[in-house]
Amino acid sequence: MKKRAVLVLAALLLLAAGCGGRQEEGRAEDSDVALNTLYAGMAWECGWDEDYMTDVEGELLEEYYPGLSEVPAKQLIVKVPAMSSDVNEIVLFQGETEEDAENAAAILQARIDAQVEGGAWYPETQAAWEKAQVLRQGGTYAALIASGEFQESLEEQFNQQFS
Repeated sequence: MKKRAVLVLAALLLLAAGCGGRQEEGRAEDSDVALNTLYAGMAWECGWDEDYMTDVEGELLEEYYPGLSEVPAKQLIVKVPAMSSDVNEIVLFQGETEEDAENAAAILQARIDAQVEGGAWYPETQAAWEKAQVLRQGGTYAALIASGEFQESLEEQFNQQFS
């Protein structure tokens, strides 16, 4: 049932994007992008079922992203594969201020750097982390996208929310 709901939500998101979902030039600065809806669309586009990706919280969040839990966030989604050697790590962040987003982006970049400098052990995962990106948009938004197979598509989906 949950899987069907996610698919319906993702389909609606894609339909809205195709039917004038892009923001107009006069878009209000305080209009929030729903990061949970964005993530649902990303998961649907990649074919990830609800059991493929899991939330990163608590001690694991601190291990992967030291200090991120201390940065004030309006919205925070952190997802990694539950059981897979594939590189598919997604962090979607909206801070209270632009400074919060800058701080989060620095923490996200440190994660990429750590993986590139030896955290990713295998050649395939090393190559995927070398292509990973930290993206900034809309003043208070930051994202980490690390995906071997879907890197460009996921980056585009994130950036489209702000065009």
